[in-house]
Amino acid sequence: MNWNSLAVLTNLHPVIVSIGLLICGNIFMTFAWYAHLKEMHDKPWFLAAFASWFIALFEYLLQVPANRIGYTVLTIGQLKIIQEVITLSLFVPFSIYYLREPLKLDYLWAGFCLLGAAYFVFRDKL
Repeated sequence: MNWNSLAVLTNLHPVIVSIGLLICGNIFMTFAWYAHLKEMHDKPWFLAAFASWFIALFEYLLQVPANRIGYTVLTIGQLKIIQEVITLSLFVPFSIYYLREPLKLDYLWAGFCLLGAAYFVFRDKL
């Protein structure tokens, strides 16, 4: 069985399967990129890098099939904008609740910019 048949087996639209896998993969990515700042700040950087690479492996195991499935019905630009929207949607709560960073109004402005990007990339489908 290949990953592209996942959408067929689940009877879900490829965009839904792709977004679900991207969300799950992005959770791993966010931890791989940023959790070491809290958990391993007193360790040498190369240990943090190896731990991050290990976590990122799981992100790639989800992200690669997500993009392959999504690319059957979406353009590269659409996939990238979806990924960026997911990234910011997960990063903001992660930074607030896990890293204990303050909520900033800049997150709202960045979100509006991404909504604009999503509009322009998907406007031919609206």
